[in-house]
Amino acid sequence: MPAVPFIRLSDSARAPEAAFSDDAAFDLYAAEEAVIPGRGRATIGTALAIELPRGFCALVLPRSGLAHKFGISVLNSPGVVDAGYRGEIRVVLANHSESDFAIKIGDRIAQLALMKVPEVEFIEVQSLSESDRGVGGFGHTGT
Repeated sequence: MPAVPFIRLSDSARAPEAAFSDDAAFDLYAAEEAVIPGRGRATIGTALAIELPRGFCALVLPRSGLAHKFGISVLNSPGVVDAGYRGEIRVVLANHSESDFAIKIGDRIAQLALMKVPEVEFIEVQSLSESDRGVGGFGHTGT
């Protein structure tokens, strides 16, 4: 199991936590209070900085309960934290409802999932192999 060192940037920071041992992601907690206006957005600090192992990234994902109950989601989902980033993890939340939504210190606001990143090299070629889908893009299947 890789270790992920972290720093609390303020006393209100809370370490990422998984509710259950087999959870795929870790809860991220607000380290500041804010109000997200109806149909608005806000960037909320976690007051955490992490040091991911080389070859990993972390994805900042929405919490299903916030999305379902209140219309709150991570705007740039998934947000990507690269292994070389050492700054504060901040979460861009969007309020898709008409009502203002208050964030309090310690509220669970997002999830952090770690992912192994494969090493790849992009090489320029003259043509690509055929596939069943071909060049069909967004909405191509008609469903």
